[in-house]
Amino acid sequence: MTVELLPLTAKATLEEVGGKALNLMRMARAGFPVPSGFVVPTDAYRAFVAQNGLQAVIARALAEAAPDAPFALEAASARIREAFYRGQLPAGLPEALERAWRDLGASPVAVRSSATAEDLPDLSFAGQQETYLNVVGAEALQQAVLGCWASLWTARAIGYRARNGIPHEEAALAVVVQQMVPADVSGVLFTANPLTGRRTETVIEATLGLGEA
Repeated sequence: MTVELLPLTAKATLEEVGGKALNLMRMARAGFPVPSGFVVPTDAYRAFVAQNGLQAVIARALAEAAPDAPFALEAASARIREAFYRGQLPAGLPEALERAWRDLGASPVAVRSSATAEDLPDLSFAGQQETYLNVVGAEALQQAVLGCWASLWTARAIGYRARNGIPHEEAALAVVVQQMVPADVSGVLFTANPLTGRRTETVIEATLGLGEA
């Protein structure tokens, strides 16, 4: 199976690129100043899982973990993520990633998870999957993509899906790769107060430098 990377100006569905990428694509097409980049679609994740027989690993690990048992969830997560890091990327994907990265100028990039079950009206998966900043080099980019895929199976994400009735087998993850921005200040603007739900209040949370703080 050949996986095609998507430019941020492409049109796609939630199932193809996940919530974060879908919204970035909408903003890019609308003319907002979105940093240049590309998306590794969920097809690549599914091909990776199938090629490396990971669905059976996931099923076995989850069969032994109850959603309300933190230590069991951590153990299941560790088994699944270890298997992900041992897996081989689908044929052609490493070369496609390197070409796309070089087309961005071979500059430092942010590698960001974009799950199909995130940014939904009634659920928030914010912060549950990985983001890697200042990634440089083809091998580091591949490892960051693997890290994002594996982060779909953190203990926190597994437990959250289970508690909210989201079937694990339906979860998939795309990856957004974007040029790094030399940020003096970073922040998030909430168009409703996230603590009270009031739509007459906006809240800005900001920090100096990158948003990691």
